[in-house]
Amino acid sequence: MNSYSPAFWQDRSVLVTGCTGFLGANLTRTLVDAGARVTGLVRDHVHDGVLARSGLLARINIVYGDLSKIQTLQRAIGEYEVDSVFHLAAQAIVGVANRDPVSTFQANIEGTWNLLEACRRHGTARRIVVASSDKAYGDHDVLPYDETAALQGRHPYDVSKSCADLITLAYHHTYRLPVAITRCGNLFGGGDLNFNRIVPGTIKTVLSGQRPLIRSDGSPLRDYIHVMDAVAAYLLLAERLDDPAVVGQAFNFGTAQPLSVLEITHKILQLMQREDLVPDVRNEAAGEILHQYLSSDKAQRLLGWAPVAQVDGGLAETIAWYRDFLAPQGI
Repeated sequence: MNSYSPAFWQDRSVLVTGCTGFLGANLTRTLVDAGARVTGLVRDHVHDGVLARSGLLARINIVYGDLSKIQTLQRAIGEYEVDSVFHLAAQAIVGVANRDPVSTFQANIEGTWNLLEACRRHGTARRIVVASSDKAYGDHDVLPYDETAALQGRHPYDVSKSCADLITLAYHHTYRLPVAITRCGNLFGGGDLNFNRIVPGTIKTVLSGQRPLIRSDGSPLRDYIHVMDAVAAYLLLAERLDDPAVVGQAFNFGTAQPLSVLEITHKILQLMQREDLVPDVRNEAAGEILHQYLSSDKAQRLLGWAPVAQVDGGLAETIAWYRDFLAPQGI
């Protein structure tokens, strides 16, 4: 499974928004390794980010700016004759969205229509993959979500993704823009420097010898998908956008093996041999969906995609990455 074609990307001009983020950096590295000519939209230069540390920033074209300037996006698409677009840039932290909804709406909603409008005006992009989220579905009684479930976000981050998702489909149905939408579960793997997320945050806390903090009561169920399975999903989906059954569609990418927050925390503690560090369960989280996990049957049927990484093996690899990354910091 996950049989995307590296040869497909050889010498292809690709724009990646959010290239310095967790998924973006891994996708960019994979594209560069495949011989693609990658252009990255970079808002802030992060010296200790994974892309900078890997030396990849020197191997791609960089356009400095953000999604608020449609002229910047048009210039990037035109100047580099972009054939394929991966739109990953977003404000992706639920807690930040709850504290600052307006900037989240600007980044995730306005940013998406600016990117799509730039593609529409320039007209060269033949494949556009837009990152939505499982959060776009909002809260549902029937799980797992499939792609027919209503988009009914209620909290700021979820609403921003519901809106961006619908705007993307509007550009396809009205202007025939060649788009597809990804709705992934919670990504994990080495290189995620947002330590308020459960996996990297728990690992960092345990490496420092402290009890992991759980903001909820520990019961929320989530889908956890390794970042390289997500990279494969994005590439495979983009390659298939010439297929009428795929273009203009949304696809779920998950494992259909949900874990509670407490379960994944205990897995990490077990793998790190620190089960003596009993989780500190605060039960103070608010403004978040209780349970969510995905059916990826459509992706398997139409794309031949299925996750490869097992959670335990993926977590062990992830823990090893953070041990190396955090060691110079004395953690």
